[in-house]
Amino acid sequence: MNFLTDNRIPIGMWAKRFVDWLTLNGAWFFDWLSATLKHVIDGLLFILQWPHPLAVVAIITGLSWFLRRSPGTAAFTCLGLLLIINQGYWKETTETLALVLSATAVSMVIGVPVGIASARRPWLYEMLRPVLDLMQTIPTFVYLIPALILFGLGMVPGLIATVIFAIPAPIRLTRLGIISTPSALTEAAVAFGATPAQVLRKVELPFATPQIMAGLTQTIMLSLSMVVISALVGASGLGVPVVRALNTVNIARGFEAGMCIVILAIILDRMFRSDGSGEGS
Repeated sequence: MNFLTDNRIPIGMWAKRFVDWLTLNGAWFFDWLSATLKHVIDGLLFILQWPHPLAVVAIITGLSWFLRRSPGTAAFTCLGLLLIINQGYWKETTETLALVLSATAVSMVIGVPVGIASARRPWLYEMLRPVLDLMQTIPTFVYLIPALILFGLGMVPGLIATVIFAIPAPIRLTRLGIISTPSALTEAAVAFGATPAQVLRKVELPFATPQIMAGLTQTIMLSLSMVVISALVGASGLGVPVVRALNTVNIARGFEAGMCIVILAIILDRMFRSDGSGEGS
């Protein structure tokens, strides 16, 4: 037993040296990435916060009706957002929404192509699978430390941590949708002279769309679950009042902020869910 403890494998030291190497040699890249992501988040915040809150509520309610054609969903969206304004958490809600939308967009832009590639190349998925498992099971605070070192305090490290946690969902569900395409459909397309790109675009992707949309909603929910953790690294939003309520044991404030997170989660889920269960609800 003493032999094992006296001859520890320096895993932690290797990780520290790797992060130090990234900091020394990739500072220019991380600065550029941080500035780019910050501009994206600031742009979304401007769109959400510049108009009058009631105008934003009307636009989101209209978008909800356009996507779902459901009076119940549109009514819940409108009343839920009005309740958030009534409770005084509109600014924090828009900040959280900007972070969630940014993280979701990054996750889908990267995750869907990687999912398609891993469906076409089984060896690639075998390589990715342990990495994806690690991304969703390793404690978030572990990779928040290098995120803080590389990106500093603010919304960007929260966005990076959220993407790391959420991106396995679109990769796995996109792959599942592609490999679930009936072989008869792909064989018929090939028999009629379709190229691999045409098979993907006209057969596999349409068949996989429900799974891809499920990946979208899962990414949104996973991103929202990171709101409080992102607040610990300086990301603004609804996580901040939750953390402050925890520090001061303020039950009322914690419940109010938590309720706003739940309302936002339900609205986004109803708007983007892939099944038809939201119709007429």
